[in-house]
Parts: sequence; structure tokens; C-alpha cells
Amino acid sequence: MRRARVAAVLAGLAAGLTLAGCGVPPSGVIQAGPAASGIPRPDANPAARSVVALYFVHDGALRPYPRQVGSAADHRSVLAMLFDGPDAQESATATTLLPRLPSAPDVTIEGDGILAVRLPDAAGHPDHLALMQLACTVAGIAEPLTAKPAGGGSFLTTPSPALGSPAHTRVAVTGNGWSTTLPASSCPGPLPS
Repeated sequence: MRRARVAAVLAGLAAGLTLAGCGVPPSGVIQAGPAASGIPRPDANPAARSVVALYFVHDGALRPYPRQVGSAADHRSVLAMLFDGPDAQESATATTLLPRLPSAPDVTIEGDGILAVRLPDAAGHPDHLALMQLACTVAGIAEPLTAKPAGGGSFLTTPSPALGSPAHTRVAVTGNGWSTTLPASSCPGPLPS
């Protein structure tokens, strides 16, 4: 046992003398950053992705088109995609009756559980089928959310059990001088699994 200790000490001295002889000065422990933890697995922290239904028009009727999004809770991004219309693949069978907007409208929830969308003046007054595209998409967004913004009403940011299922949701759409409330119960069926 003693021989092993002596051998270890001699090996350490030899390594120290070798480094000192090469012009490398001795130093103590240098602290730099967190301890090594290995390479993380690629799926260790996957980005949260959701699939939502964007409602477009197919042969004169509404049809849900699945779209992958970063988060269904980001209602503004979902509505921006809806108002941008079908993507290249969807446009083979789908069209939109909604106007292009410079930015997506905000979605709020009113005290009686109605989802409210305020369209900018530039949107004009879309026809009934276009309004149903909007109402069905808004009602179908996963996990309706709520939180108070600065200007009254409430933005959608935390789960809201008051809304119930999308089929029982009502969506109020307001524009310049007009307003209509649409039931989501008349929306086509959910996305296929």
C-alpha cells in the first residue's frame, strides 16, 4: 500500500517537473462555468408544438386544415396564419374569403364566456362564410386562455374553464359599425387524429 502511495507521489512530481521544464507555470484549480454534464439528448427539451385547425373554404363549404404551430396559446400567430390564407399545399384544395390584414386581430374573452374578435376598419364586413372561418378557427384553438390587459377585456393567456368545449363556444366578431355573434356548434367536425 505504501509503495503505491510513493509511486503516485513520484508520478505527480514527474508530471509537475515535466510541465515546469516546458515553461508551463504551475497553477491551482481554475473555476470556469458550470460542471460538465455531458451532451443533452436531442429530445430532452423539445419545443412545445401544437396542431390547430385553420378553417378554409373547400368546394363552397368550411373545412378544417391542420396546421402545426409553436403554441396554440399564441392566438395572434394562429389568426395571422388564418388571415394569410392557405399555404402552398393547402391552396390546391382550399381558399379563403377573409381579407389580408396588416396584423392579426386580438382575441379577448368577455365575462359571459364569449370570445370576442375586433377586426380593423380595413377588413370591411366579411360575408357569413368568411366570418364562420374566423369563428370556427378561434373556437377551436386548444386551451382557451385569459388574462387582463391594460385596456379592459381580457387577453387569452391562462386556462379558462368558463368556456367549456369549442362546440359550446360563441364568437363575437366586431368591425366598423357592425357586430355579429356566431355559434361554434355549426362548425365542421374536429381535426382527424
